[in-house]
Amino acid sequence: MKTLNFCLKNVLFCFLFLGFIGCNESMEKKSKIDLEEITIAELQEGYKTGKFTIVEITQAYLDRIEEIDANGPKLNSVITINPDALEIAARLDEELNQGKSRGAMHGIPVLLKDNIDTHDKMPNTAGSIIMKNSFPLQDARVTEKLREAGAVIIGKTNLSEWANFHSSYSSSGWSALGGQTKNPYDLTRNPCGSSSGSGVAVSANLTVVAIGTETDGSIVCPANNNGIVGIKPTVGLLSRTGIIPISFTQDTPGPMARTVRDATICLGVMTGVDNSDSKTINSQGKSLTDYTSFLKTDGLKGKRIGFDKTLIGRNYHIDKVMLEAVEFIKKSGAEVIEIKNIITPEVERMEFDIMLYEFKDGLNKYFASLGENVVVKNVEELIKLQSADSIEMEWFDHKLFELAQEKGSVESDEYKKMLNDMLKGARDNGINRIMNEHKLDAIIAPTGSPAWKTDLVNGDNFGISSSSPAAIAGYPAISLPMGFIAGLPVNITFYGKAWSEPLLIEMAYSFEQGTQHRKKPEFKTGE
Repeated sequence: MKTLNFCLKNVLFCFLFLGFIGCNESMEKKSKIDLEEITIAELQEGYKTGKFTIVEITQAYLDRIEEIDANGPKLNSVITINPDALEIAARLDEELNQGKSRGAMHGIPVLLKDNIDTHDKMPNTAGSIIMKNSFPLQDARVTEKLREAGAVIIGKTNLSEWANFHSSYSSSGWSALGGQTKNPYDLTRNPCGSSSGSGVAVSANLTVVAIGTETDGSIVCPANNNGIVGIKPTVGLLSRTGIIPISFTQDTPGPMARTVRDATICLGVMTGVDNSDSKTINSQGKSLTDYTSFLKTDGLKGKRIGFDKTLIGRNYHIDKVMLEAVEFIKKSGAEVIEIKNIITPEVERMEFDIMLYEFKDGLNKYFASLGENVVVKNVEELIKLQSADSIEMEWFDHKLFELAQEKGSVESDEYKKMLNDMLKGARDNGINRIMNEHKLDAIIAPTGSPAWKTDLVNGDNFGISSSSPAAIAGYPAISLPMGFIAGLPVNITFYGKAWSEPLLIEMAYSFEQGTQHRKKPEFKTGE
């Protein structure tokens, strides 16, 4: 039925927008479009020269999603297709025909993680069956920014349900509504999460750019497992309005792409103060709408970089690849200083409690924002509905909802003291202290381990992860490919102080251009 509806939609579109003869020509031309590893710049050049249109590119991506994601390897990374994508593309083509361009993102296909509001015919579900008919009353602020910039939102991506904050253990990339997302390098292995579908779709060339969200690791880990670039911005650089929340303190959306340049282009169009998100007030005077001037091939030269060795010694294979990356960074003109233990275990323990407080508060506020379209009133009701659903309860519990429901108010003295102590530990006594002491421009670490075997019975086996210092502090991080282990990608992370995106982009771009580690996946079956 899905395929039939998809075909009928295309036929109807051809008559309405292109005419029957033009449609046949378009479909023939579309079949020759090679989307493999195509970049924003290449698409813009193709639009400019008439090599292809936005409609043709959009159709080609929709066909590729149907072929590879829904069928073929069945990656299961896209949870919903935007039924208006071709109509949007046609309008943007018309603007180009009139000599009007909205900038670098004009006509660029984008997928959004399915916890980001769109005010259209797509629900926003967080992967929960309970939310399958939840239609927001307005676009999320980042959705609005992308539309204004001319992006074609072609659909929503699967995710670890409720951004992986629901169960005492889970399998990343699994949601009750969307099922299990697969890793495109090895279909038996895990894509990590919670921005699983966004990472897989970008890696498998099902979109040019995708938007993920991170609380702690949810952009950088799927970037690692799927061999792509993920930018987790400073909290407050991008608005969180209209995004199903976990943590007011740590949540942020961010771009995921195959190249640092494409991720950087997308980052710039989403910045700006949003009066509905108080965190963005701090970005005033610190944010830019275009970060591409920092894409410098010599961006590592003269930098002082801290090498966090906390994780070294835990995995021989990762150690080898990471040390090779460090040697490249040194040869590129950077000074590397070894450091360890940036934050304490106590800070990480406080993070979990803070999340529980903020999860309950944030979800209840999000549900209230849906007004007459609300499908569940509060966390208490959600617990009852999910507990009674056999698919929701088939593999994993929803223990974290219960723990969050037991927490008091975010106005309580206990919460406020814990939040202050956590941020001081991650910032003043953590990243800021280390970077000031050694006069560092950034810190590097391996992003994580190679993708593990997906296991719905036992859950995830993350191995190592370096996301917490930057995540807890609310500071920026960029994860990008640094090599392969047994055919599986692993990434390096550059992170630093608040609002240091320009410096991180310089260094990440220089590393990427000098190493060229990105390789497209081949959808192996692990045999």
